[in-house]
Amino acid sequence: MSKPSSYELANAIRALSMDAVQKANSGHPGMPMGMADIAEVLWNHFLSHDPLHPQWPNRDRFVLSNGHGSMLLYSLLHLTGYPLSIEDLKAFRQLHSSTPGHPEYGHTVGVETTTGPLGQGLANGVGMALAERMMAAQFNQPEFQLIDHFTYVFVGDGCLMEGISHEACSLAGVLKLGKLIVLYDDNHISIDGEVEGWFQDNTPQRFESYGWQVIPNIDGHNPAAVHQALEMARQEENKPTLICCKTTIGYGAPNAAGKEECHGAPLGVEEITAARATLQWPYAPFEIPEAIYKAWDARPQGKIRYDAWEQLFSSYEKKHPALAKEFQRRQKGALPSQWLETAKAWIKECQNNPKDMATRKASLECINHFGGILPELMGGSADLTGSNLTFGRHSKTLSSQDFSGNYLHYGVREFAMSALCNGIALYGGFIPYCGTFLTFSDYARNALRLSAMMQQRVIFIYTHDSIGLGEDGPTHQPIEHAAMLRLTPHLTVWRPCDLTETAVAWRCAVEHNTGPSCLLLSRQVLPHQTRDEKTLQAIERGGYILAENDPSAVPDLILIATGSEVQIAMKAFSLLVEKGLQVRVVSMPSTTIFDQQDVTYQHTVLPPQVKNRIAIEAASKDFWYKYVGLEGAVVGLSRYGYSAPYEEAFKELGITVDVLLKEATRLVKKNAEQRVVMGE
Repeated sequence: MSKPSSYELANAIRALSMDAVQKANSGHPGMPMGMADIAEVLWNHFLSHDPLHPQWPNRDRFVLSNGHGSMLLYSLLHLTGYPLSIEDLKAFRQLHSSTPGHPEYGHTVGVETTTGPLGQGLANGVGMALAERMMAAQFNQPEFQLIDHFTYVFVGDGCLMEGISHEACSLAGVLKLGKLIVLYDDNHISIDGEVEGWFQDNTPQRFESYGWQVIPNIDGHNPAAVHQALEMARQEENKPTLICCKTTIGYGAPNAAGKEECHGAPLGVEEITAARATLQWPYAPFEIPEAIYKAWDARPQGKIRYDAWEQLFSSYEKKHPALAKEFQRRQKGALPSQWLETAKAWIKECQNNPKDMATRKASLECINHFGGILPELMGGSADLTGSNLTFGRHSKTLSSQDFSGNYLHYGVREFAMSALCNGIALYGGFIPYCGTFLTFSDYARNALRLSAMMQQRVIFIYTHDSIGLGEDGPTHQPIEHAAMLRLTPHLTVWRPCDLTETAVAWRCAVEHNTGPSCLLLSRQVLPHQTRDEKTLQAIERGGYILAENDPSAVPDLILIATGSEVQIAMKAFSLLVEKGLQVRVVSMPSTTIFDQQDVTYQHTVLPPQVKNRIAIEAASKDFWYKYVGLEGAVVGLSRYGYSAPYEEAFKELGITVDVLLKEATRLVKKNAEQRVVMGE
């Protein structure tokens, strides 16, 4: 074979995609076949990457936001020399394969983010492009452009229909992210058919209104036109670029091309045979000629680029040793050497200097303290900075004119904010945190889920955590939200009761680098709780004994509380002890962490023989039965709240000391009578 043409190189993607989907009898062949020409131009002529060093910091980022077309990405990774074999492609969508149905970060080398829920990859890409600008501002020197690369994102009609695309792209325009280039697969087809029936946006005008450069009406099957558009996009420094590529879904399949039938189903043996003839691809399934492999191989050029950057960094290290050391630390995700000692000292200081305060204010105290030793902390809020208290003493607002800051005003964009934080975390070198009200975690839910799925270190600050926010009423008062978050795998949830527990929660969230953390924080002032050294050390275990009148006795009753309801449990504790009961109060700031403790510790805190247990939380009751059992009780909520001062809301909804005392008396009496009946 002579030197392969762009068309032949693109056909390798088409063939691998339709063959893998057919073998799996599942998947989406249409998009990979339609975007193959665009991908060929980008990956062979523009994308700066090295398959041998896939985590190279200055690589271009490539995000497949329309992740249902995953075989496009898997084909590219295989062809360019990443460790993804032809056998891996044959195992597409099979159990434990490296080629799952949608790209999964951490599962397949070369996949920059988990995509599939449409639009989120696009938002992740905005976060990555922002991180590139921030990292460059913090580490580049006039003679050393250590970080200087592009972020490319493929999107489809579905990505642009999703509301998150508006949130993220509007913000990208404000930030003037000139190194963000989005290529739009404008094929007019989605699963239900021709999109004109439900998608008639003037997309170019829409993105122009955001402040983007738009390059419209590019023939996505004309490599020269795509090449020219990418050149133009790369020259624009002050605006992100949208390249609108007119394509045919299922390009090359004579009967299925341009139709919804090829969007999400195999083409079938007969259509694939016909497509091979149409594309002039005479090779057997999964057969790629050596000349095609050689032309696609990105390793030689990748090595040249990587080696050049390594030489640059070596010179940088000699001239700026402190910066180079800090850059390497942050790229590894390691914490400063003084972190642990400083964090422990701060926690002890919080305990030894009692302060009654709202835990949102306590969180700000932590941001003020930790911000001075963690330059990688990057914060923000969805237009609630003054309520979430996320802007600390060391915070500096970033803007399109100055990316050296570490705080972003996201505007009312909870979903995009969360997805951008995922992109920033994935990029590396930062620990992003972001704030909104707990009830608005609903808006961010799917990005939060992907953060947990990708096990990224993102800190979600959710204030106004209960009916305790008061007058704003039921629309703003979370009921089911804490339970929903606690049920999410890989997501660590903290609901601290005072400054000390908040400091422990912040420390643990910063140290937790295999998943996101949520801090649920109060609007109202909460009292400081007294602890000895042993109790102080136990906070980090998620649940611990805060108070008991006789440590040597088996409790008659255990009260389990969290957050603002710990104070209610402590008041009830004193009154119940006066009645002669042996009572234990367990503070449970993190059920996630408590559940990870060994059984011996769990039984030390919650002895199995003690059936008289009451959990109290101003939230949904159902979650707590796993700790109190069927013989226990829960003082909580099974309805929405009221608009009223928080004291009145708590009283009206029965989250009070009196209700807890009545429930304790009833429970102890009921279980005692039951034991008598059973002859115990």
